[in-house]
Amino acid sequence: MTSWRPCQCATWFHLSDIHGDRVMSIIIHGDSAFTGQGVVYETLQLAALPNYQLGGTIHVVINNQIGFTTDPWDSRSSPYCTDIAKVTNVPVFHVNADDPEAVMFVAGLAVEWRMKFHRDIIIDLVCYRRFGHNEADPPEYTHPAMCKKIAEHMPVYKLYADQLIKDKLVSEVQMMEEATKCRSLYCAAFEKAKFMNHLVKNPWPEEYEDDAMEKMRKRHVRMPDTGVNEGVLKRIGEVFSTMPAEIRVHKRLATTLLQRREMLNMRMVSWALAEAFAFGTLLREGVHVRLSGQDVERGTFSHRHHILHDQNGVHAPVSALSDVFPGQAEYVVCNSSLSEYAVLGFEYGYSLENMRSLICWEAQFGDFTNNAQCVLDQYISSGEKKWGLNSRIVLLLPHGNEGMGPEHSSARPERFLQGCLDDEEGCPSVGKLAKPHFPMHQLLDCNWQIVNCSTPANYFHVLHRQVMLPVRKPLIVFTPKSLLRLKEAESPIDDMLPGTQFQRVITDNSVANPAAVKRLLICSGRVYYDLAARRAKQGLQNKIAIIRVEQLSPFPYDLLWMELRKFPNAKIVWTQEEHKNMGPYFYVKPRLCTLLMRMDDPRHWDIGYAGRGAAAACGHNINHKQQLERFLTDAMII
Repeated sequence: MTSWRPCQCATWFHLSDIHGDRVMSIIIHGDSAFTGQGVVYETLQLAALPNYQLGGTIHVVINNQIGFTTDPWDSRSSPYCTDIAKVTNVPVFHVNADDPEAVMFVAGLAVEWRMKFHRDIIIDLVCYRRFGHNEADPPEYTHPAMCKKIAEHMPVYKLYADQLIKDKLVSEVQMMEEATKCRSLYCAAFEKAKFMNHLVKNPWPEEYEDDAMEKMRKRHVRMPDTGVNEGVLKRIGEVFSTMPAEIRVHKRLATTLLQRREMLNMRMVSWALAEAFAFGTLLREGVHVRLSGQDVERGTFSHRHHILHDQNGVHAPVSALSDVFPGQAEYVVCNSSLSEYAVLGFEYGYSLENMRSLICWEAQFGDFTNNAQCVLDQYISSGEKKWGLNSRIVLLLPHGNEGMGPEHSSARPERFLQGCLDDEEGCPSVGKLAKPHFPMHQLLDCNWQIVNCSTPANYFHVLHRQVMLPVRKPLIVFTPKSLLRLKEAESPIDDMLPGTQFQRVITDNSVANPAAVKRLLICSGRVYYDLAARRAKQGLQNKIAIIRVEQLSPFPYDLLWMELRKFPNAKIVWTQEEHKNMGPYFYVKPRLCTLLMRMDDPRHWDIGYAGRGAAAACGHNINHKQQLERFLTDAMII
């Protein structure tokens, strides 16, 4: 339900169909699901929200008065399965499905209502289920009396046919001919379906022609450069750091804007600036950008401020990126309702409509995706393989074990990595790893991309790259919390200029003699800064190297192959801040082993681990600090 409504909203947007006069959504529900699934309530609540409204949806509830084997009195507390609609004052028409003409009348009335008032409306089609939940499920097991009544009840088409014959509107022969013709059509389609093994009438043929992927491989497409001219970045930064003349901003925000301007003067970039650079660049290139989620206008950590509010309450809020370049594409940033399931489903559906758009959903904290797990499993991770539906949707998930307690710390990267379709033993030969088009071939085959950026520059590049890639793949970004304001985590603007691109692995250039390195720490994300600080404190810069895996999936075998060769005498240790049973460890270790075996490197037997032990959840801040001290000490042992 939540994934297909927004396809209309996106079509609305791209057709400039402001009032919904050209596009209308119709959704079919089951009675038990309409009552029992909380996402129905969440989605109905989106209907009138400014950036989610569709100009009215017609909901058709197929009310067969049973849910698999569950009776109505066991599945709901309300008299009708549609009573949830009372919350938003949606009108409901209850109609007898045995009366086709009444159904047609109500359907026409529903369309007229929707077109006049542009609000949702529900048709409760009261009917019954003649057969079981599936072909091998006799309903008599649990409902013998009901099944007996249904078996004795004449089917709808027969009731209506008899009425038409009685009224002398058609003859019995005509009805038999029409029934035969209809059945032949169904049988022919069924037989044809047995031999279909490809998509038919696909809306994106350029991506899904039978040989489209093979053509891309033969063209040896390389990863795109995503750097941008400095003048463009400065223009975006100037607008993003300027207080609008017509409003009075909050005094703390005024300080933030001033700090942004000072950073630009020093040619340094924070995470908020990097994101603005990425969005502004895409808008300039004619790419529609949409960012939604809870508190995204300000940002959970008060770092973004894409909507500026007048403290006097006189003027309307100002969108910081909506008027950077003349003729730019439209930027939509909108706080959502406090829902994950419905809103993420909405954004996924929205992202399917247009190839050249960047649709981002940000969780307030990364672990909030727990409430949208169904959308991740059933749609985003597998939609391409199941239905040929590709999406560029971006999930921004704040992540980091920073001593703030058991909740809101981990975005559960292990769950996303477990959903990747790559085989841990599928490392190509060394010869293939050396080819420059290898990383693009990986992206052609993956089901989604998973990154954990440690620098603002890499965050900028991965967002820009997401639209420039020749194929659409979902992107999961584990975003920082404390790094948003960490001085060491700023990037020079030079890292975003032409000739630069997303770094899947960041090497350690501080080591003077790689052959003398005794310990090679491999990590991902913010833990790098803890490790680098401890290494500097102990004066181990020439004995310990630290490399960062920025793109966890597809796994960067080619770059790690070069890094492992670069440090031939080093003990290899994977280091992470997450607990051992969480985080990337169980995804990374077997792939490192496979890579080392391909290299005939005996170190595949002895990959070390430095990090927290297994746990069910993060603990108290005191425990956090003790664990951090312990694993940083372990990581520095030579």
